[in-house]
Amino acid sequence: MAQANPAQALANIYRTPELWQKITFTAVCLLIYRVGSHVAAPGVDVQAMVDYFANLSKTPGGGFFGLYDLFVGGNLSRSTIFALGIMPYISSSIFAQIFAAVIPAADKMQKDEEGRKKITQWTRYGTVALAMVQAWGFALFTESVQGAVGTPGFAFRIEMSFILTTGAIFVMWLGEQITERGLGNGASLMIFFSIIERFWPGIIDTFRFVSTGAINLVVLTMLGLMMLGVVAGVVAITIAARRIAIQIPQRTMARGRMREAAKNFIPLRINSAGVMPIIFAQSLIVVPGALAQFGGNQKLAEFADFFQPGTWLYFALSAGLIVFFTYFYTSIIFNPIDLAENLKKQGGFIPGIKPGARTAEYIDHVVSRITFPGAVFLTIIALLPIWIADMANVPFRFGGTSLLIVVGVALDTLAQMQQHLLLRKYDGFMKKGRVRFRGRTAGSF
Repeated sequence: MAQANPAQALANIYRTPELWQKITFTAVCLLIYRVGSHVAAPGVDVQAMVDYFANLSKTPGGGFFGLYDLFVGGNLSRSTIFALGIMPYISSSIFAQIFAAVIPAADKMQKDEEGRKKITQWTRYGTVALAMVQAWGFALFTESVQGAVGTPGFAFRIEMSFILTTGAIFVMWLGEQITERGLGNGASLMIFFSIIERFWPGIIDTFRFVSTGAINLVVLTMLGLMMLGVVAGVVAITIAARRIAIQIPQRTMARGRMREAAKNFIPLRINSAGVMPIIFAQSLIVVPGALAQFGGNQKLAEFADFFQPGTWLYFALSAGLIVFFTYFYTSIIFNPIDLAENLKKQGGFIPGIKPGARTAEYIDHVVSRITFPGAVFLTIIALLPIWIADMANVPFRFGGTSLLIVVGVALDTLAQMQQHLLLRKYDGFMKKGRVRFRGRTAGSF
């Protein structure tokens, strides 16, 4: 079937009332989030915080704060009411996933509707607890910045903690509303637009450097072509999957005989872990620098210098941690035993593989093999910004965590839009009733 042109696709979206309402609702929620991201918390000198973060990003301990500030769209450095952003909710959700993987009772609850509701509620409680702790810590951190707080003290800490905790709870509620009533995953979309917003300053600075001759136009053209290739590669790896053929026999009768079902497949993604291995690795590798930054120990500061971006130890440790966390996180979110049991209950099987335990072993073996190239891909993408910045001397870093999140969220949102359009077209053949379908909302993490 021929694909519609972009103008026709936009017209189809507008002519689909349900999809148009979801897009409008999502846009309004994201607009509220971005407006709140420019409302400064009371009692804080925003310029002093911005200047401090600009200097902090150049130190070994600034990596963690820069990563957090990236996910919240600069809210942390601007000390806004949404300074914590969606990150407490993301952290609580990750903890819930890990608990379900290591605690059998939690894993059993995830398979039941009532159990999933309880886990969701516990995730919200965990978000509130994490937000309170992080808000209090950020209040103390703000007081440590010279000139950032006019009247430091216990009253300021209570006020700051209350405002930031309330903001984090509101952002969590806003993200859940987008997921339930809008289009896409609310938490992922908030991070997506927070990252996109920070692309423009780097682009503007690049063109200014070209106009002043600081960057060669030929180098910039080659860099642009390389960026296009990197984006194409990220898209290809993100959607790449190893297909395992399966057969599920039909139980309907055709001319007095059992009819064999058409062959189907199980898609196993090469990059099942998403961006989480990079986040885990970067969070650990900046610990020595962060301790040196706030501990004031000279020996620890000298030790942290070995882990600065660009050193051989930084590259080696980053690669090792990313590979480790890729396998670790994949084992948490993917359970071959459950997959094999579900396939067996449906009467399905993999040709040449005995159902049950042998099927689980086979799937686990395949996942282990395809996870390694996914880990290598994540390592290259994570270290790519440092290589580009060093070689081309540009004022921005391209690749890494931000690129994976942007591509993943964009592909997931476009897939859901396409799903709604196909469903609407299918409804035109239905004379009675209406088919209701909600796709699985998978975040970029």
